[in-house]
Amino acid sequence: MRAFNKSTKLDNVLYDVRGPVVQEAARMEEEGQKILKLNIGNPATFGFTAPDEVVYDMKANIADCEGYSDSRGLFSARKAIMQYYQLKNLPNLDLHRIYTGNGVSELINLSMQALLDDGDEILIPAPDYPLWTACATLAGGKVVHYLCDEKADWYPDIQDIESKITEKTKAIVVINPNNPTGAVYPEPVLQDIVRVAREHQLMIFCDEIYDRLCMDGTKHTSIASLAPDLFCVTFSGLSKSHMIAGFRVGWMVISGNVATGSDYIEGINMLSNMRLCSNVPAQSVIQTALGGYQSVNEYLVPGGRIYEQRECICEELEKIPGISFVKPKAAFYIFPKIDVEKFHITDDMQFAYDFLHEKHVLIVQGTGFNWPEPDHFRIVYLPHRRTLRSACQRLGEFLDTYSQE
Repeated sequence: MRAFNKSTKLDNVLYDVRGPVVQEAARMEEEGQKILKLNIGNPATFGFTAPDEVVYDMKANIADCEGYSDSRGLFSARKAIMQYYQLKNLPNLDLHRIYTGNGVSELINLSMQALLDDGDEILIPAPDYPLWTACATLAGGKVVHYLCDEKADWYPDIQDIESKITEKTKAIVVINPNNPTGAVYPEPVLQDIVRVAREHQLMIFCDEIYDRLCMDGTKHTSIASLAPDLFCVTFSGLSKSHMIAGFRVGWMVISGNVATGSDYIEGINMLSNMRLCSNVPAQSVIQTALGGYQSVNEYLVPGGRIYEQRECICEELEKIPGISFVKPKAAFYIFPKIDVEKFHITDDMQFAYDFLHEKHVLIVQGTGFNWPEPDHFRIVYLPHRRTLRSACQRLGEFLDTYSQE
């Protein structure tokens, strides 16, 4: 019989946030075992709910959302997005260059398909949100990972970026605030990236999905606001800031020197038309969500749930010998380092498997975020503090006797 194999385009595509260790956890759950899942940033799982105003608006608008919208999105939604980025000082904005999508994930894929020919190179950070690497690879591009420096608060290593640019490099991706590290890049670092992009005539893609989830008075600056002479594409959405990941509502904003990307924009329009439109009921809440009081701010200050859970995970990890970390400034992830020499670790996926099997806690190994060494892992700190304490206690007990030798 003829065998139908998967496309070879998938050979180098990884998405370990939902990868093999997660599949093993699902198998264990099917057997009746209870798994503590710290692998994915899904606020609803941990009791976070959407703002009442957002839910009310969707209910009120649902009867008017039965048909297709413009392929780029509802006028009201795109207008609200444009006004939001006017306040963030993005240059040369236009409603016709703003696109809504079924989450930022759909738009990342669309943006890569529109840009990359086979062999084109694109710079993506390590560690990264792995969907960027997956989508660029599927589009035929060659991903070149530039390093973020843990010793410098996980900021991008500018020298490493410069050393990896070739004549085939088309663009650089910046994830700010960063997933998985929780770093927020200060303006001087962003200015350095802009300088490099300007010198080498690169496009800038910036994933800012966590821009409204900053703590400690940290200011978020959109890199596109610093690059009016460059072609920039900025991504964000409501999945995280408004705790509505399942609504699937994101957007993409093209700004700056748009004349240099006129043909690319034509490609974006073509792909956008092919998908007809994004989730219309979800688009209907964008205007409300971006205007007025932002309830998420209550979570991000002392006494707020996300802030206090970040403090908790840091306090608990500090108690575990062989674990170190940089305190995150945004989002709801921490990316601890494990002493691989102490525990003789050469395979971080095996480490995640072993921890899952012995202690029933699900984490994601650092190489799943395209980090080059098996010495990190990501923890989602959305669970309540008692759950985080339990997870860290289990991790400490596990490491007391663990070795891959």
